[in-house]
Amino acid sequence: MSGALIAACLWVLAATLVALLPMRWQFAPGLVLLVAAPGVIVWIGIAHGALVAVLGMAAFVSMFRNPLRYLWRRARGDAARLPLRARRE
Repeated sequence: MSGALIAACLWVLAATLVALLPMRWQFAPGLVLLVAAPGVIVWIGIAHGALVAVLGMAAFVSMFRNPLRYLWRRARGDAARLPLRARRE
């Protein structure tokens, strides 16, 4: 297994562990994972080709869909709503 895929597997495990944390503790490690993901995906693309990178991007978007929606709304200037889970805590 290549270094890129090992890094991707470690990234997924870290993201899963962060998701298990209470919502108020997820922000900092989640932000680090959000920023690191494009680098890992590019690394996968260089090592294994564009199709595998696109699959990695799909997995990333699937895991971070709520933060990405929030950031997209903020970037467009719309009122960004927090997910219900975040509002309860």
